[in-house]
Amino acid sequence: MQIHGACHCGAIAFDLDWPDGAPILPRACGCTFCRKHGAAWTAHPDARLTVRMTREEGVSAYRFGTRTAVFHVCVRCGAVPVCTSEIGGRRYAVVNVRAFEGLQDPLPEPSAFDVDGEAEDARLARRVRRWIGTVTMVADRRALPVLGDP
Repeated sequence: MQIHGACHCGAIAFDLDWPDGAPILPRACGCTFCRKHGAAWTAHPDARLTVRMTREEGVSAYRFGTRTAVFHVCVRCGAVPVCTSEIGGRRYAVVNVRAFEGLQDPLPEPSAFDVDGEAEDARLARRVRRWIGTVTMVADRRALPVLGDP
């Protein structure tokens, strides 16, 4: 199944190739960053993800805590559609289901998920097992319209 998603203004967009028949299970992380942004993440190790960042200078790479994850925040609209982690020379990712566009069927309510107290090595091993392991990042140089333009 192909799923398109983006931040509100479109500066960070993604195309997700989700395995046929696999359920999409959103998780609401309990960390302060995810709670304050209302993020609900999902991933599948067999999914494939392409992320396009238009005007790369308009994307903030925010890290906190263990600094092992990068939250890609749009500096224009403030949305956080993607989070990545570099582990063993490979990029892994989760996507925010609240950035999905055009889904026909409603998703289940996010289940609570909390990583407080998880050791860094266990956290990275969990990401390798559960996150999207085929991730391509593309810098798209197209200009976005100025805020307020029709």
